[in-house]
Amino acid sequence: MSRIQALFQQKHKRVLNVYCTAGYPELNSTLPVMESLQANGADLVELGIPYSDPLADGPVIQQSSAVALENGMTIATLFEQLDGFRNRITVPVILMGYMNPVLQYGFERFCADAARVGVDGLILPDLPEYEFETEYGSIIRKYGLDFIFLVTPETTEHRVKKLDGLSTGFLYAVSSSSTTGANKQMNSVQDYLQRLASYQLKNPVLVGFGIKDRESFDAACAHANGAIIGTAYIKALEGAKEVGTATKEFLSTIV
Repeated sequence: MSRIQALFQQKHKRVLNVYCTAGYPELNSTLPVMESLQANGADLVELGIPYSDPLADGPVIQQSSAVALENGMTIATLFEQLDGFRNRITVPVILMGYMNPVLQYGFERFCADAARVGVDGLILPDLPEYEFETEYGSIIRKYGLDFIFLVTPETTEHRVKKLDGLSTGFLYAVSSSSTTGANKQMNSVQDYLQRLASYQLKNPVLVGFGIKDRESFDAACAHANGAIIGTAYIKALEGAKEVGTATKEFLSTIV
């Protein structure tokens, strides 16, 4: 059983996954940010690999990626930073990134290094289902990594069930078809989440995009196992003098 699967066995509701950008706000912020998230209530850490063209991300996360790249963050540097992180961090950790830099690094090398340092799963939004099934899924499984697909309100029931069958760990329910950070009316999301719940999926469901405070977190958790917060946390880190203090203050408003 993976760490992600064990988490959902122990905690069925109000699971909090927090996204942070590797190498932001400073190059060496990655581990202090992750430790601060763990210490202040995050159940999962989603670690974003900065990329120059992050299609699913809104302006705040795009800017954090630009800063991280300027700081010198690369995939190789990230794995150097993560070497030995399991001595300090016990929560599940997911790498979220895009295929272009991963392919440049080498897909199997990437999976091997992720597994070696103790990463639990991957989110690659631009990895097509067909290529996952025919080429990349077997490599991901070879290294014991969970893989999380995204679904949206427009995803058909048949396709939701197909992606749920391919996913392990959890299913990422995008609250609406937009980029991260956009304002969402969570009331309009409830029908979508109730519909997903009615499908009796094999994976837990976490809701992302637009979760920014206790009210939206509560609303997301009403019909899902938990939620993912990204943009609001990156904003909290922007200009922060000390990431531990900023993280504690931010998460105290959520959990």
